[in-house]
Amino acid sequence: MVFSVPADAYDRFMGRYSVQLSPQLADLAGVEAGQRVVDVGCGPGALTQELVRRVGAKAVSAAEPSGEFVAAVAQRLPGVDVRQAAAEELPFADGEFDAALSQLVVHFMADPVRGVSEMKRVTRAGGVVAASVWDFGGQQSPLGPFWRVARELDPELEDESDRVGGTQGELGELFAQVGLEEVEETALPVHVEHSVFDEWWEPFTLGVGPAGAYFNRLDPARQAELRQGLREHLGESFTLPARAWAARGVVR
Repeated sequence: MVFSVPADAYDRFMGRYSVQLSPQLADLAGVEAGQRVVDVGCGPGALTQELVRRVGAKAVSAAEPSGEFVAAVAQRLPGVDVRQAAAEELPFADGEFDAALSQLVVHFMADPVRGVSEMKRVTRAGGVVAASVWDFGGQQSPLGPFWRVARELDPELEDESDRVGGTQGELGELFAQVGLEEVEETALPVHVEHSVFDEWWEPFTLGVGPAGAYFNRLDPARQAELRQGLREHLGESFTLPARAWAARGVVR
């Protein structure tokens, strides 16, 4: 899925959660100074920025299908080798990196097996592949309340719960399927405080991802009904606990 929205819209929609996930995923992959690493499906660069902090911009590459996001990363993180490409066709050489990471992307890959296989291909023997996906199956994603109330209003709605990697065990199974070894899976927790309901709600109106696309398909009356239902469900201020499933595997 290509996100055809401005980088700042994605930042407002998912950035506050991504910045909590990024250090945890980098820790899981064992990213440290002296390594060369690649961020697959980098978006506007939340994880990329964490990788730059650890290894320096010249040691970081990134791939992203959205041209707007590629431009944002190039501007925000000078020195990073960022290229417009899908995960399934990474424009890098075999064994080029010590680690390949993908944050909140596997479930959007057109072909997750091929995408993770490409991550494996560009990682050297002994290197690490790591990825994370929100816990959609357990309804523990930051988008969980949105989809829960939306389904109450529209029982036939297809949400993100069936996407690959969003249920416990799926990422680990995918990693094993492509031949990664020493596969481990864990949960990465995120907690974001929202002092005002509209701070959480407004980014859903920006058209980002499946949730934003669904909102934009509704007529104004249904949009207002969804907003009111969510406000009653969440209250004016709240802390939203969430978690992502994450997996790591070693290339042999």
